[in-house]
Amino acid sequence: MKKHAIRLAVLLILAVLVPASALAQSRDRADVPVEYTWNLEDIYPSDEAWTAAKDKVAGEFDKISAFKGKLADSPSQLLACLTLDSKITKELARLYCYAAMKSDQDTRVAKYQGMKQAMRTLLTDYDTKASYIAPEITAMDQAAVDAAIEKEPGLKLYKMALSDILRTKAHRLSTKEEKLLAETGLMASAPGVINSIFSNAELPFPEITLSDGTTGRLNQAGYCRLRTVANRADRKDVLNTFFGTLAKFKETFGAQLAGEVNKDMFYARARKYDSSLHYALDANNIAVEVYHSLIENVNKNLPSFHRYLRLRQRMLGVKQLEYYDIYAPTVKDVDLEYSYPKATELVVEAVKPMGPDYVNALKRACRERWIDVYPSPGKKAGAYSNDGCYDVHPYIMLNYNGQYEDVTTLAHELGHAMHGYHSNKNQPYPTADYSIFVAEVASTLNEGLLMAHMLDTIKDDDVKLSLLMTYLDGIRGTVFRQTQFAEFELAIHEKAEAGEPLTGDAITQIYGDIVKKYYGCDQGICKVDDLYFIEWAYIHHFFYDYYVYQYSTSFTASTALSERILGGEPGAVEKTIEFLSAGGSKYPIDTLKDAGVDMTSSEPFDRTMKVMNRVMDEIEDILDKRDKK
Repeated sequence: MKKHAIRLAVLLILAVLVPASALAQSRDRADVPVEYTWNLEDIYPSDEAWTAAKDKVAGEFDKISAFKGKLADSPSQLLACLTLDSKITKELARLYCYAAMKSDQDTRVAKYQGMKQAMRTLLTDYDTKASYIAPEITAMDQAAVDAAIEKEPGLKLYKMALSDILRTKAHRLSTKEEKLLAETGLMASAPGVINSIFSNAELPFPEITLSDGTTGRLNQAGYCRLRTVANRADRKDVLNTFFGTLAKFKETFGAQLAGEVNKDMFYARARKYDSSLHYALDANNIAVEVYHSLIENVNKNLPSFHRYLRLRQRMLGVKQLEYYDIYAPTVKDVDLEYSYPKATELVVEAVKPMGPDYVNALKRACRERWIDVYPSPGKKAGAYSNDGCYDVHPYIMLNYNGQYEDVTTLAHELGHAMHGYHSNKNQPYPTADYSIFVAEVASTLNEGLLMAHMLDTIKDDDVKLSLLMTYLDGIRGTVFRQTQFAEFELAIHEKAEAGEPLTGDAITQIYGDIVKKYYGCDQGICKVDDLYFIEWAYIHHFFYDYYVYQYSTSFTASTALSERILGGEPGAVEKTIEFLSAGGSKYPIDTLKDAGVDMTSSEPFDRTMKVMNRVMDEIEDILDKRDKK
């Protein structure tokens, strides 16, 4: 029984340098060479074929109802039901992928929005009809399930899923209650859908004119690019204009996020969990202590983060570091602009330590149109990898703008794609769906390999400084920033669970207090204008309940893996490939332990902090030598 949710891994692009020529990268989709667009015909040859497949699978729904009340009758009945369920959910995932990616190409097209909506309705319909499965299995005991598997070997494919249902027995409901809960699925998606459409298609983002006369639209992609310009007054204007626009809709954004939090609370309470955090983490058998330990470890290591901020201040040569300096280029006149073909070449070279099979699979992704490369009007912002089409191949969406950070985004998303590729290739469908807890390990591992390759091949101090700072920016964005988000997400859920209202003002206050702590505002380390506390409204990840903390945990896990691989530790590559191929055959904590990473200990985080401080030592050595000249 595979989850219906499509894995969308979105990397917030950490830009270093955006030359004026890169400020107008968006082009009409019709003008993008076909080799730089994904080939969705690999999924269905046409929209008409998609419709035919949708109608066909919908015709299968009533067959699943035939097993209702019979799962405990015999192992063969149980197997037949689970086999049909897998067949249907696999096709539903494929249908949803096609509709979602068609819509993401241009969020303004109502036809594809309608196709996505039709799939949400279809998923809810099927979930309702199949909602009896878990309760009937819950009514069985472990001994009965073990006996059924012994008698019917085909059930071994579903052993993990069956055991997981029994593990969460205390949180399962009656058949009628499960059916009713399944019916809520269509409503539950509303806050995230509304936020996505409003933020990507309807929010009136302004145009901005920079000091050199360059103009650009301050939508989400434009903000990511323009917040990195070299001119400090321009950066301040960019942040003031962008966040000022969001602030005009503070209560609208607040209502959207409050709706999402209320949804999380509803499901947690319906399933008798202590909290929405417990509910979210228990799906993958992750103890809440892992979440709390991450926040605690990061708060203990804020002095390292503050050291990074002071280093950034030194390199920028400013008396007071401001929030609009966080994405500023720290090394002047360094050309870190790369064409997309050059980017693919760099990533291929970087991942060679992973072995020829891994490299060849990655080359296929670049060569066989798995990737939609360039931004275009209406295209969904950000980047993701989608491996929900089990029988096809993963797909990647980029908004490539030619900067080094776009190269790292390519490496990141190709890491996701290789994870999905290996998992789907080596696991049967019921165990191919790996947990989001491990989803970011493969992606950030690729980033680490890319950085190591770049530092090995570049000798110029300016470029090396820029790359080392890019690595630190990555730690800031992935370990500290995402944990900051995780702390904020926990805080707003706890506020709502305590019965306190979540308004736009209340949410902004919570976010602002956390930002001030992380950026050392009271210590004078970084000044953050109150206007910027609306930043939470820009982060769509808050509509993936308790997702963001996994960027941080995964980064520390991938750091441990990359240190072993690059250090030539015997068996490190083989264990990593086994990890990528494991899918959901084990719980994520156990899968990582098999790869040599124990996420229940502080060792991966401690190792990451050592690497971070080692990089800062190297930067300071270069700067000190310059100061002596």
